[in-house]
Amino acid sequence: MKETGIVPVFYNGDAELCKKVVKACYDGGIRVFEFTNRGDFASLVFAEVNKWVAKECPEMIMGVGSVVDAGTTSMYIALGANFIVSPLIDEGMASVCNKRKVSWSPGCGSVTEIGRAHELGAEVVKIFPGQQVGGSEFVKAVLGPMPWSSIMPTGGVSPDEENLSTWIKAGVHCVGIGSQLFPADVLKRGDYAYISTKCSEALAIVSKIRN
Repeated sequence: MKETGIVPVFYNGDAELCKKVVKACYDGGIRVFEFTNRGDFASLVFAEVNKWVAKECPEMIMGVGSVVDAGTTSMYIALGANFIVSPLIDEGMASVCNKRKVSWSPGCGSVTEIGRAHELGAEVVKIFPGQQVGGSEFVKAVLGPMPWSSIMPTGGVSPDEENLSTWIKAGVHCVGIGSQLFPADVLKRGDYAYISTKCSEALAIVSKIRN
């Protein structure tokens, strides 16, 4: 997460479309991908996609987001998820992930929640929704008294230089980018080269800002 700085966040009920999106991201240099647990039979879609990714995109680290309870966490770990992301803090999820040594990134909206997430073993905490809880200024403020925090904002992040610059300069560990990386019209016309290009450009922007 820290090395590349960008984690695409995506869900679609069509496994074949998901495969194409993951491959487009992979071709663009992405190596960490968050599949969101959003729709009916999402776990079945993930199972199919994750087995395919293991063969076709061997360096891709696949995780699952929008998970809110321990049972669902266990199910996705059994299906090969390498990390779990949640919009909230749930102690049962922390217990499951810690037992299996699987990274868990809970959603936090305050300094107290970030502190609690650390107590529960979270290495990378997610601030969600990123823009609504205070944006990059919130990140900067938190890192003052808690410089050891590794923060991943999701929500309000776009793959352009102006937006990414604001977050990276604030000191984020990485950013999660969803719909801004996968516009509906691009998916509709199957322009996966656009996604690869956007990923490549965004990674280059992060690298440039950090250096």
